[in-house]
Amino acid sequence: MSVDLLLGLQWGDEGKGKIVDVLTEHYDIIARFQGGPNAGHTLEFEGIKHVLHTIPSGIFHPNAINLIGNGVVIDPIIFKKELENLAPYNIDFYTKLLISKKAHLILPTHRLLDAASEASKGKAKIGSTLKGIGPTYMDKTGRNGLRVGDVLTKSWIDRYQILTQKHLKMLNFHNVELEYDLSELESQFFESIETLKKCQIIDSENYLHQAQDAGKKILAEGAQGSLLDIDFGTYPYVTSSSTTAAGACIGLGVAPNKIKEVFGIFKAYTTRVGSGPFPTELFDEIGKRIGKNGHEYGATTGRARRCGWIDLIALKYSIRVNGVTQLMMMKGDVLSGIETIKVCNQYKTKKGIYNYFPFDINDESVSPQYIELPGWEEDLTKINSVDKLPKNFINYIHFLERELMTPIKIVSVGPDRKQTILR
Repeated sequence: MSVDLLLGLQWGDEGKGKIVDVLTEHYDIIARFQGGPNAGHTLEFEGIKHVLHTIPSGIFHPNAINLIGNGVVIDPIIFKKELENLAPYNIDFYTKLLISKKAHLILPTHRLLDAASEASKGKAKIGSTLKGIGPTYMDKTGRNGLRVGDVLTKSWIDRYQILTQKHLKMLNFHNVELEYDLSELESQFFESIETLKKCQIIDSENYLHQAQDAGKKILAEGAQGSLLDIDFGTYPYVTSSSTTAAGACIGLGVAPNKIKEVFGIFKAYTTRVGSGPFPTELFDEIGKRIGKNGHEYGATTGRARRCGWIDLIALKYSIRVNGVTQLMMMKGDVLSGIETIKVCNQYKTKKGIYNYFPFDINDESVSPQYIELPGWEEDLTKINSVDKLPKNFINYIHFLERELMTPIKIVSVGPDRKQTILR
C-alpha cells in the first residue's frame, strides 16, 4: 500500500492543518514527519478554532490513528499543554495518538540556547520562534540528543544531566544577558515527561511497515514550508529540518517508492513570518489589506506575517523539488475586492533575468517582474461549488494551472472545513 504526502510549498502557514483535517476521513493513519512546536496548524469547525503544535491534524477524527514520527522534535511541556487544551473534546489520546521512540526531545536548555543564539545575532537574527528547535536538531546530528525512547530506560537522567551541563557551558559562549530559573524549567519538564510516558511510545517505522502490509491508508503530514527546508530553502533563514518530500522518508522510515500522491498546499498570495528574503513582499495598502483580511498572524507566535503577491518562480521550484502531483489553493477569498492581481513570473537582478529559483535571493537587488490579471469583487466565503465561483477567479485558477503545469484539485474559500471546494 502506498503513502500519500501533504506539505506546504511556500514559507509555511499555507493552511496544511485544515486540509489534513478535511482529508483525514479518507485515511487510517495521519503521520507527522518533521518539525517541532514552532509549527501551528489551525483547524476550524463548528465555530471553534483549534491550534495544534505537535499533534497531527487528524486528531479530531475518531477513526484515525495519529502518529508523531521520528523526524519530529518534541517539547514535553508544550505537548502536555496541548493535551490539556484538547481535554474538553473527549479525545482518546492513549489509543489514537502514537509517538515514535526515535523522536528527539527538546530540553529546557535547548530553549535557552535558542534565545541566547538569536540575541547574539543582533540585526542579523534569523527570526527563530525560540522554541529550541535548532539546538535540538544540532544535538541530533551531533549524536548527543535524547530521544523519547530513552525516557523508558534507567540511565536517561544521567544522560540528561550531562547534556544539560554541556548546554550551560555553551550559554557562556554567546555572551548575552539571559534571565532564567533552570530549577523551575526542569520541574515543568520532568512533570511533563510523566505525561508523555502515559502515551503509546512505539517503534514507529515498524508500525508503519506493518500498516502498509495490512493495506492501511497513510497520509504523511509536513510542517513549515518547502522554502524553509534546511537544504532547499532560503538559507540561512530556514528551519532546521527537511520540510520537502524527501523529509517524509527520513522522518517516518517510509521508502521513496512507497510515496504515491504528493499534495502541495499554497496560498493565492504569499506570506512569510520572521526574517529572510521575500521578493514579492508588499509594503503598501494592498499588503496591509491582505494581512488584515487574511488574519495573517502566526498561530504559534502571534507575530504578524509579511504579505505579498504570489511568486511563480518559488512555486515552480517547490513543485519540482517535491514531485507534487496535486495542488490545493488556500485563501482565494482574501483577494476579493482587489481590482488587479499581480503574479511574479521572473526575478530581475544585477546578473540578469532569472526564470528559476537561484542559489541566493538574500540580495536586496532582486526585483520581481509581474503579470497582471483582473481581480474579482465577489465574496467567495459562502460559495460551495465550482460552478458558482466568479469568472475572474476561475481564470486565475486556470492561469496558475497552466503556469505550474499541475492541477489544482482543492480550493479553500474560508477557514472552516466546510469552506472547501473540490474540483
